[in-house]
Amino acid sequence: MSDYEISFDVFRIDFRVTSDRLMASYWGAGRTDDIHRRAFANSLSVGAYIDGGQVGFGRAITDRTVFAYLADIIVWPEHRGQGIGMRMVRALIDHPDLRSVCHWSLSTSDAHGLYEKLGFKPSMDGRYMRFDRVPE
Repeated sequence: MSDYEISFDVFRIDFRVTSDRLMASYWGAGRTDDIHRRAFANSLSVGAYIDGGQVGFGRAITDRTVFAYLADIIVWPEHRGQGIGMRMVRALIDHPDLRSVCHWSLSTSDAHGLYEKLGFKPSMDGRYMRFDRVPE
């Protein structure tokens, strides 16, 4: 695991590979490169690397003060199961610019166990609401 590097340097992110991987995911189907460019530009993004090659990506949508939403946490299939996703999420949570954030949220269909290990709990308190719409 020590061979993996976590970095917030956006210039290291391989946009082409990352955008393609996200568009192939169940949550990113229907997105475009333009959507990803805007989303990445308005988020705090993190990459995971081995020997200089990117093997993961994630981002936090945040006001950098009280709220953050984890999105697009993805590890390339051949590198899954090695704790890389957890390291990226932990790096986002521990980022110096996000130390005052007390409200973290996310949505997942298949990674509940990963996020529970980091202290996330299902929201069933009746306080959180959601609004979905089809983008124009």
